[in-house]
Amino acid sequence: MLDRREFIKLIVKGAILGNFYKLITPPLAQAVTAGDVKKLPVVMIETGTCTGDSISFDNIWTPTFSDILSNILDWRYDWSMNQAQGDAVYQVLQDTYTKMPYEYVLLVQGAMIRSDAGHYDHVAYEQGKLTTGIDLVRRFGLKAKYVVAIGSCAAYGGPVSGYPNPTRATGVQNILPERRVINVSGCPAHPDWIMGTLLHLALYGEPELEKYGRPKMFYGETIHNRCPRRYFYDQGIFATEIGQKECLYRVGCKGPVTYADCPIRRWNDRYNWPIGCNTPCIGCTEPGYPDLMSPFTAHLPDISLPGGTKVTTDSVGLGVLGLTTAAIVGHVSASLYTGRIQRNMLKSTVRGKHRFTLKKAKTFHRYRVKKS
Repeated sequence: MLDRREFIKLIVKGAILGNFYKLITPPLAQAVTAGDVKKLPVVMIETGTCTGDSISFDNIWTPTFSDILSNILDWRYDWSMNQAQGDAVYQVLQDTYTKMPYEYVLLVQGAMIRSDAGHYDHVAYEQGKLTTGIDLVRRFGLKAKYVVAIGSCAAYGGPVSGYPNPTRATGVQNILPERRVINVSGCPAHPDWIMGTLLHLALYGEPELEKYGRPKMFYGETIHNRCPRRYFYDQGIFATEIGQKECLYRVGCKGPVTYADCPIRRWNDRYNWPIGCNTPCIGCTEPGYPDLMSPFTAHLPDISLPGGTKVTTDSVGLGVLGLTTAAIVGHVSASLYTGRIQRNMLKSTVRGKHRFTLKKAKTFHRYRVKKS
């Protein structure tokens, strides 16, 4: 019989190496039988979302979603998964809040919608009134044992917060500053990232997090570091268009600034991933996605280095890759913290509108002159 320590080591090894499907099922069954795994109460609240992370999680290969619900998690509330409805399911939600304070895990999927005091996003009907996503997440988040934001929308705002962001969408951490939010980003998040984080919470507690609140065991290295096409990058051999087999950096790959283990974990039961399909990484796990990474197929701009020098990204490879990649990461981080990205987008949009309006005016003037 596998003891608890061996089981935990196996779980963590499976999470890190990306081989849940080979390691988890037999020892999980033994651990459950031995009583080593206590089911973790989970409440899922969906806010400004497309439900893509639920669909991704539902497609987990091993353990199966049935295994998860039967043996690992006490999945108490999720409006996409609940069989009950109305007062019956709402009572389960309330019982979790009142009878299990600081025991349950709050999973949040979707961005926090702040415009109009959150009334663009109603998630419950309580005592004759509609409840906003912000209100419910804050209430349950303050009494949760752990708060986990799954998907880039919940983690950092994601596509919902894209420019010009009329709903003032943002990530969970910004509306729950009192709590340390664990961010499992991705568009959508890989099912192993979600399940691996929950397993770690159930067995070990909070995992080690990096500076953006993501578990290091999944987001500890860049796509670029583990990419099977790294050889081409180092040799300066780049694809000139999407679909080619060489390094895709020149056609927009954001792998050098994107932290995730997609190259070893892959998708669709470990069969493929974007670069395996000859398309660039679009950086969906990063803060600032999608605005920061757009256009997805555009080559990264020149990078300003300390001391006022500038290195063109065309010189990447053959000796300067370490310096240039570090500069790109620094540029991205600095832009995020200073808000420069949003301001630059605003300026470029205004300039674009001005040029467009001026062009229309000149065309209209020429038309009037010609007609008269």
